[in-house]
Amino acid sequence: MRRTLIKSATIISMDEAIGDLATGDLLVEGNRIASVRPSIDVAADTEIVDGTGRIIIPGLINAHMHTWQTGLRGFAANWTLLEYFRRMHSGLATVFRPEDIHIATLVGALNQINCGTTTLVDWCHNNPTPDHTDAAVRGLIESGIRAAFFHGSPKPEPKPGEPHFSEIPHPRREVERLLAGPLADRDGLVTLGLAILGPHYSTLDVAAHDFRMAHELKLIASMHQGGGPAKTPGGWDKLIAAGLVGAGINIVHGNDLPDDLLDRMVELGVSFSVTPENEMIQGHGFPITGRLLKRGVRPTIGIDLESILSGDLFSAARVALSMQRALDNAESRKTSGTIPATTTIPVREALRWITTEGARMLGREHQIGSLTPGKLADLVIISASDLNLFPVHDPVATVMMQTSLANIEAVMIGGAWKKQNGRLLVEGLETKKELLTQSGRRLVQDIERQGRAA
Repeated sequence: MRRTLIKSATIISMDEAIGDLATGDLLVEGNRIASVRPSIDVAADTEIVDGTGRIIIPGLINAHMHTWQTGLRGFAANWTLLEYFRRMHSGLATVFRPEDIHIATLVGALNQINCGTTTLVDWCHNNPTPDHTDAAVRGLIESGIRAAFFHGSPKPEPKPGEPHFSEIPHPRREVERLLAGPLADRDGLVTLGLAILGPHYSTLDVAAHDFRMAHELKLIASMHQGGGPAKTPGGWDKLIAAGLVGAGINIVHGNDLPDDLLDRMVELGVSFSVTPENEMIQGHGFPITGRLLKRGVRPTIGIDLESILSGDLFSAARVALSMQRALDNAESRKTSGTIPATTTIPVREALRWITTEGARMLGREHQIGSLTPGKLADLVIISASDLNLFPVHDPVATVMMQTSLANIEAVMIGGAWKKQNGRLLVEGLETKKELLTQSGRRLVQDIERQGRAA
């Protein structure tokens, strides 16, 4: 069995029973964490990694990203949400070929590993054919990242005689095909979830169909909530009355949810994924981070769209933390005339959003999210002696408030190194980058050509 021992590192376990170790050792055996202690002795055939001047944290969990848009990085940076609906879903998305989905998903997932993400929730909603779906799944598998592939559906404007996408139930046959094929292993490196429309973007009949299917197949059902008026006003009340809302339902965004409905969702065990930077950029509204915390639940954090912003999950968590602290400070000034006596959200709380809470949302807290013996060996090594991090007074603060891509020295997924010495361990990266460039260029040219023809 392969063994790796990381010695003399600062360890942030995110496991309350273990806590933080100012200096400690972490042993990996096979694909799992075997031990986390101040000092560990091992056999001579163990790989020894010097952790001096380094911080080890659990692998990050990106709870929401449309990875198929990687080839369009920055292209939509100046679009509002309304422009995005029109120009992406009704425009650019319609000219994607399976090979475009494949290379975007592959390179996007590799970049996530490079940034310290070990588990990616790939919310794929541009898959008009099984070939598009298979191309996305293949990209995730080839990247080596741990992923939850949330199977979605495209949202083009209907042609004459075609139904609107809001009237089309999620394709059960396609979901069952994936469960019988490449995503059959519920504990595999890449697993399946559903990216459904929900009552905000579909008719009540479609929403009920999709919720029931997710429950029957024991799959997480994730849906966008917000962005203009709901397709089915009052739809959530009807779904709750029918007993279809509970654990396994994941809300993305949720900025406009009224307090009473949010209360009911929290009581029913619904999870929430916030994409703070993009929500504020595109016009969704302020993230619901603080509203959730007041109700005793934590958000998960996602990137959302690399067509608009960076894929760095540390940055997204910092935006969520900073925005909510700002809102809390402003509220305190308004009600008491002064800022709070101490911060309302400590930095460790933000680190939970991108580690343990992501694992909980996926129902995999027994496998990932913390550096706990017995869990899968998904971890990140940060070079704490780098100029922008040194000296380290509070390791958690260093991780959350100072760390960037430049400091991610190594990444391990399931006991296997995916990045070492600051370099991704992937063959043919330059060729992959060139394929992504060609794909992005062709997509833009194709949609511009369509525009001229119209």
